Amino acid sequence: MPLLDDDALAGSAVVANSAMNRERQLSGDNSYERELGFNPVDVIAALLRVTGAPDTVAWLDLCCGSGRALIQAARRLDEQGVAGRALVQGVDLVDAFDPAPDVPWLRLTAAPVLAWAPHRRYDLITSVHGLHYVGDKLGLLARAAGWLTGGGRLVADLDLAAVRLADGSPAGRRLAADLREAGFSYDGRRRRIGRDDRGDVALPYEYLGADDRAGPNYTGQDAVHSHYRRRNANAA
Repeated sequence: MPLLDDDALAGSAVVANSAMNRERQLSGDNSYERELGFNPVDVIAALLRVTGAPDTVAWLDLCCGSGRALIQAARRLDEQGVAGRALVQGVDLVDAFDPAPDVPWLRLTAAPVLAWAPHRRYDLITSVHGLHYVGDKLGLLARAAGWLTGGGRLVADLDLAAVRLADGSPAGRRLAADLREAGFSYDGRRRRIGRDDRGDVALPYEYLGADDRAGPNYTGQDAVHSHYRRRNANAA
């Protein structure tokens, strides 16, 4: 089965999905708050209230879609009078962002998430159903772990069934164990991966390419399978 490289995958109609994250709000029925189990604005506000809080608390959202939820978050932080000490940043492959206020605490960037690199660290990193459309899902998670601040928090949707070995079989429980050994948590019922501190992560998987013909995943939307060869974790 031929696999797609990053350039070919970026041109896939599955990756440019218009139904995922284009309409999602910050709170409500179809929202980040519902999908993540918390409201990112509440996390930012709580961090700003703690003793010794940093000058700026930063939230990064990967595969942010239209950026609608982030725009709403930036406005809410402004209403609370703390926007000057916050940064809300989103990255998405497609430049189809909603109209946004030109304010320093909101940044929306159109770029492939696997090619993009930040210039700072973040107290909160999220990806709401975004990894379903990324080729090297494990590579992005490893990089994002290094973008956290000390004590920072990462939360993302990850379907382990979409991570495949070279023969096409699911990586499954072995992958879950490798992720936990690398400092991640994984909730199999919610298909959610998390991390609570910065770390330099090297997972024992070599990325081979992506398959955009995998069909619908548990969300009902067509998704991308990512294929890997597992390296010997003990090899030098």
